[in-house]
Amino acid sequence: MTHAVRAPELADWAMSQGRGALTTAEVAELLGVDPDQVRRRLHAPARRGEWVQPVRGLWVPVPPEFRTWGAPPGMEIIDMMMHHLRVCYYVGWLSAAALHGASHQAPQVFQVGVDRQVRDRSVGRTRFSFAQRNVEAVPTISHPTREGTAQVSTIAATMLDIADDLHRAAGLDNAATVIVELSEDPTFDPADLIGLSTTFPAAATRRVGWILSRFTDRDDLAPLRDVAPGLAVSPSHLDPHSTVRGSMDDDWMLMINRDVEPDT
Repeated sequence: MTHAVRAPELADWAMSQGRGALTTAEVAELLGVDPDQVRRRLHAPARRGEWVQPVRGLWVPVPPEFRTWGAPPGMEIIDMMMHHLRVCYYVGWLSAAALHGASHQAPQVFQVGVDRQVRDRSVGRTRFSFAQRNVEAVPTISHPTREGTAQVSTIAATMLDIADDLHRAAGLDNAATVIVELSEDPTFDPADLIGLSTTFPAAATRRVGWILSRFTDRDDLAPLRDVAPGLAVSPSHLDPHSTVRGSMDDDWMLMINRDVEPDT
């Protein structure tokens, strides 16, 4: 690196060089100052919306079209943030569902699974919500971003995450809506759910199977239906938060303890 860049031009220089983010040490070297002076040097450019610091020690230049937002969209910076923190992650739940095309209800927060605790935060218009997960057990795809790629849970893993954590899914009705929408993707195969059925709680697989059998016309669910009852000895509840006892669906070993009304 050289020391020829001035602070007011640094954001444009970084973007022209394809640098999606700079560490405090890199900024200091480029400006020819000590690291403890970086925040002061970038204070004015940051106030103009040219820089954002999503995590301590990482500076992200903000493209002009996002400067009124205060930062690039969450999808554009999540990989850089997690790489800087050395945290394994994946974009999941409703955020992943939206990326897979199930955009019936846009998520209010950007939902990310992480392998260790990360504090929720707002960066520009994006509110990040982090949840500790066994990240290595969740299959992902690489979703393209401006600066590279970000890891996003697969369709089957997204379905199971949503069915497992109905709070993050904005409730059972919305979960059913999203699961049905995800099942319409031509690449979805119920066999993928079977492959993940021992990774997720039995209730998640049973809920997904029941929702697909109840609200779609799929004719390829028999193998999943054969697996679901043996995933756990005890029956699962369709709504884990309801104390109402309902009828038992023996095919899925699932107690149907409330009505479901997906918006399909």
